Amino acid sequence: MKVPFKPGTMIYPLPALMVSCGTMENPNILTVAWTGTVCSDPPMCYISIRKERYSYPIIRDSGEFVLNLTTEALAYATDWCGVKSGRDVQKFEALHLTPEKGQCVAAPLIAESPLNIECKVTEIKELGSHDMFIAKVVAVNAEEQLIDASTQAFQLNHARPIAYSHGKYYTLGEKIGSFGFSVKKKRKSR
Repeated sequence: MKVPFKPGTMIYPLPALMVSCGTMENPNILTVAWTGTVCSDPPMCYISIRKERYSYPIIRDSGEFVLNLTTEALAYATDWCGVKSGRDVQKFEALHLTPEKGQCVAAPLIAESPLNIECKVTEIKELGSHDMFIAKVVAVNAEEQLIDASTQAFQLNHARPIAYSHGKYYTLGEKIGSFGFSVKKKRKSR
């Protein structure tokens, strides 16, 4: 039996990402879970940020940011960057994270992240509590050891990614299928 529940954003779990912004000389990191894919061709994504966040004007003014996928090993840093402000602390230094130069944007990559997605903002939508930064993906930087040599597929599952759900962080579970498994024809045995 279902019962009424207060209206809210109940779409969980979500990726917990560290978003880097600024420059190599003056970098910052914020944690976001309000993020996702907008389009695959051209590749586009979004992040939603409150206007009062320290990173908001940095991203608005520079028009760029980097999505850094997080892992179990980065869980502490992911949470810490979500509760501490760049107004008060230099997060890369405090967490001993390594800023790394990207291919197309001035914002640094987080070297410890297995996948960095460089983005350029195309539109900012004012929505309410958060503004949505819609961005075009201009470069992707992947940890070479996570790329399957035979298929060239990126295997994030080997990096132990984390997700966010109702204020908690989780690792991902077992694979239960692949895209199209529900309609795949079964091979006849001889």
